[in-house]
Amino acid sequence: MEERHKKILQRNRTNLVRDLDPSNLYDGLLEKRVFTQDMIDEIKGSGTRRDQARQLVRDLETRGSRAFPLFLLCLQETGQHSLAELLQNGAPTVHLQPATPTEVLRPVLQPLPVSSPMDVDKQRKEVPVQPVQRPSTTPSPSPEREHIRPRPPGRQRRDSIQSYKMDASPCGHCLIINNVEFEPQSELSNRKGSNIDCDKLERRFKALNFIVEVKANLKQRQIKRELSALSKEDHSQYDCCVVIMLSHGTEVSHNRFPGAVYGVDGQSVPVQHITNYLNGQHCPSLQGKPKLFFIQACGGGERDTGFEVSPDEVKPSVGGADDQTDAIPMSSSSDSLSMSDEPDARVTLPTPSDILVSYSTFPGYVSWRDTQSGSWYIETMDRILEENAATDDLVTMLMMVNHEVSQNSAKGLYKQMPGSFNFLRKLLYFQTQT
Repeated sequence: MEERHKKILQRNRTNLVRDLDPSNLYDGLLEKRVFTQDMIDEIKGSGTRRDQARQLVRDLETRGSRAFPLFLLCLQETGQHSLAELLQNGAPTVHLQPATPTEVLRPVLQPLPVSSPMDVDKQRKEVPVQPVQRPSTTPSPSPEREHIRPRPPGRQRRDSIQSYKMDASPCGHCLIINNVEFEPQSELSNRKGSNIDCDKLERRFKALNFIVEVKANLKQRQIKRELSALSKEDHSQYDCCVVIMLSHGTEVSHNRFPGAVYGVDGQSVPVQHITNYLNGQHCPSLQGKPKLFFIQACGGGERDTGFEVSPDEVKPSVGGADDQTDAIPMSSSSDSLSMSDEPDARVTLPTPSDILVSYSTFPGYVSWRDTQSGSWYIETMDRILEENAATDDLVTMLMMVNHEVSQNSAKGLYKQMPGSFNFLRKLLYFQTQT
């Protein structure tokens, strides 16, 4: 598809996902050779009407130069004139083909043959590439050339990637633990600005149709108790679970997820133990469902001064005298990993599936928080979710957060780089209000 047509689809994706009726388009798109039957079946199996519309638009961008005008034609033929007009206004030079396709529009599709010698030779010269989740980066063969450009044997099709089921109402539980006021004996400073983060996240995840519960100023044992209670809930009627930790943090030894967060008593809980409470073994009703953890805390005490880049990559710095960190020096004591009071969270577990842990900063480094506007990470993530949740999956949005936070500077000098440990098996799209 031409780049200008891709941009038109991307610019109008919110409207398409909201209003498009894919079920009326399948026959026409199949008849006009825009999609194959396998692709239609994959789209039908992607979930709700919105999920199917989103998948259809995403796959459409990977088809040939005629895919856009043929899509417009199908919209008109099925009575979806407002969407056709919306797209056509952005592409005045597109000329729709007649409703009765000519032979040119009906190439004969032959069964997928064995790769030609040319294809085999090409495969020998190139490093094999795994399928990616962003359809626009590796286009599928266009409709008109599909019979002469077979798919390499054994290669997974990009359009076979499915999305998690996310249509339960409410979608699931969201637990926010907001530690602001620390006990004097902890020798940890109070976290001014964290209430701003907490309020933003509470509103955001309620808007995403989660049951949000906020717990403030918890000691280590209380944090464990809340997580244990959450794991004992019956999540069978829900599709997802979210845990958000806002606290001081430190670096600890680990074998899965780095870092630990502090209770207000100065005792820490390792992130890998936090995730254990909700994995498939300890919370059976969440098996196969996405479990999301967002950690706004330092991963250590190092401060990143960044490196020089070309002037066109530099944006004005944000932050100033009110910037604080959530850093505590690295702890390697056995106490920091002790779970003797929670034996059910010590058992050796299988590889964690359907878990994503998003950190506000790279392991070992500080995380910056403005006492007036909240943390860089939460402020940016809240805005990205607001602007993009209707059209983009979670991993794509977190990449946007990474990019934007990396452009900030604290005190005109220090940098921050968020990141994630991603063990999700599918794309995750949040529910949004229509």
